[in-house]
Amino acid sequence: MQRGCSASAAGRDDSGTVFYQTNFPRPCPHSIFCGKINILESVVLSRRLYLKLCHSRPARRALCLSVVFFLGLFLTLAANRPALAAEKTHLRADDYQIDVELLPQTHKLTARAVVKVTALEDLNVATFQLNNALRITKLTDASNKPLTPERNTQDSTVRFALNSEITKNASSTFTFEYEGTLESADESPVEGLKLAYVGPDTSYLLYSGLWFPVTGYGVNRFTATINVTVPAHMVAIGSGKESSAAAAGTAAATAKKAATVLANSKTFTFTWDKPSFPGTIIAGTFQEFKSDEAGMDLHVFFKPNKQNLGAEYASTAVKAFTYFVTQYGVAPSTRLKIVEIPDDTVPSAWAPEIAALSSRAITEKTNYRLLANTIARQWWGVSVSPASKDDWWISDGFARYSEARYVESAAGAAGLDEMVKDMSVGALAYDSVPLSSAEKLDYFSPEFQSLVTDKGAMILHMLRWVVGENKYLKIMREFAAKYAGKSASTDDFRELSEHVYGEKLVWFYSQWMDSTSAPEFKAEYKIYRLGNNKGFRIVGAVKQDLDLFRMPVELRIDTDGRTEEKRIEVVGTDSAFSVETFGRPRRISVDPENRVLTNSKDIKLRSSILRGEGLIQQSDLAGALSEFNKALEVNKNSSLAHYRIAEVFFMQKNYQASANAYRESLNGDGEPRWTEVWSHLQLGKIFDITGQRERAVNEYRQAIQTNDNTQGALDECRRYMQKPYELEKGS
Repeated sequence: MQRGCSASAAGRDDSGTVFYQTNFPRPCPHSIFCGKINILESVVLSRRLYLKLCHSRPARRALCLSVVFFLGLFLTLAANRPALAAEKTHLRADDYQIDVELLPQTHKLTARAVVKVTALEDLNVATFQLNNALRITKLTDASNKPLTPERNTQDSTVRFALNSEITKNASSTFTFEYEGTLESADESPVEGLKLAYVGPDTSYLLYSGLWFPVTGYGVNRFTATINVTVPAHMVAIGSGKESSAAAAGTAAATAKKAATVLANSKTFTFTWDKPSFPGTIIAGTFQEFKSDEAGMDLHVFFKPNKQNLGAEYASTAVKAFTYFVTQYGVAPSTRLKIVEIPDDTVPSAWAPEIAALSSRAITEKTNYRLLANTIARQWWGVSVSPASKDDWWISDGFARYSEARYVESAAGAAGLDEMVKDMSVGALAYDSVPLSSAEKLDYFSPEFQSLVTDKGAMILHMLRWVVGENKYLKIMREFAAKYAGKSASTDDFRELSEHVYGEKLVWFYSQWMDSTSAPEFKAEYKIYRLGNNKGFRIVGAVKQDLDLFRMPVELRIDTDGRTEEKRIEVVGTDSAFSVETFGRPRRISVDPENRVLTNSKDIKLRSSILRGEGLIQQSDLAGALSEFNKALEVNKNSSLAHYRIAEVFFMQKNYQASANAYRESLNGDGEPRWTEVWSHLQLGKIFDITGQRERAVNEYRQAIQTNDNTQGALDECRRYMQKPYELEKGS
């Protein structure tokens, strides 16, 4: 996928937190990568969640900021992955020669794809994935002999027996001719989410939409030449060397193309000759903004109503791109195209030389987190890709932490701290399977997305602390250089990091890759006054409940004078320490900079809320209530937990229980701040629904008095002050 994002920092809106509109009052603090970036912190949701995120009703518009962030990230990731994984591949696709014709007015696609393959073992049967909305009209082998494909719509696969065996390591070609209507998400590889669409305003053919025959999704790197014919008033955007020409209606041109050449049409040719994932095409009418700043060949393609934002997004893109060059070395290309895509698909998508953002993510406040995360994919995805599903964190986790690093450079330590908290919640929200066993999980399950994205990012964050800043940067640069244009595994990364560090790190990777637990630190200590005014000695131990745990941890001692810091090795459940200070110790903090993934009370609370929000999206309201009540067991005054409970009751039309819970949210700890304005707003809606207009207006007034316009809350209040809120028909 491309969440998706799903960067923020103190002030996440400014950091690019993305507010994804799903008709939930989505008040959330800015987070990061979000999914970017504006409110959702990467909640990896199921296919059903995707559908609801894109098409949920107004009553659900209130998702928490951090949730928004997660959702954005997840959707972004989902855009790059098919909903169902194909069976183990027995062949490799090396190159595609594709001719595709788009008829926007009828939503039709007609195409011809010549696929060069190499057998990974003696091959008698071949399997590809292809969007269920597309019908194969002709399939032939290298000898032009017909082949008979069999469809399996459950996993979007096409399977066919070969006329003659292809021996191991031998190459051959298959030629597919196919057509279909791409208008809705009904037959999408991801249920309810449009990943391939042909229409009069903007057409998008994402790699994850399986609009051409795909094998080894996300792992099989390939080269491609794609000829795209579109109406003459449109521009097509793809990866690689580009040329375009008016399509001639000659017999020769018609023979080359997939179908009849359109009148008044234009053909764009894109050639990507380095194995990667150049399978995304976007076509439409755009205003183009160009920049050659910092030696880049940057193009921004926004719709006319967003053209005034092109310069600012170009400037931000240059900053993010050049920052990642300093972190990871040269990119696979200095050309980059920032492209606006419709809101009915993922929040962001990526491909070689392409960073696509949904229209709603392109705002006056630049979503720099979302943009940074998507640009980071040029290194982690385009250049270096995972060798297998178990290694998926090398793409998603690396991009997530790249986003965090960029937020740190732009917003400082406070920005990074916010991101680390968000990533910790995602990393620990689901702990049933270790990261090293991610292959057991469905691509679109919350568990898989939490593991590969947030836990993957946290592993890099902790590695940075273990090896030190300089060696961490060297590891990342050398890894990016050594595996540029290749697939890489977790073992590859571990071996390189050990080489740079100079010591074995088996204990580190085993602890965080092969297990699911995280510690909760406690410090027990006594303070002794030293004689002759020499100060104080603190003698104590850091305690936690994981017997096999090992990590360096920082102690911070706040005193009447200067603050003292000490790095200690925590090994096992009880690790002693002794620290001397001149000033009287006032407070001792364990891991104050959040350098280690820990299971604190705050993380437990937010994880329960995150799981509950995911269950809401899957329509499991009973399960969601259970998770929100678990959050209240951790903090009975959590305004967010009470707010989420109120949301569930509102959905069930249990208005009295919902009103009670919104009141509890107002009387709670006030975290996050947006719960106040949205609780008043939702109470106003309840009073309108139950015919108590005067009380409704009073709540709207109180909401306006907060002066908090998170997710447009004040705009809604003013609208309902003029006209009472009404439930939508069928809601």
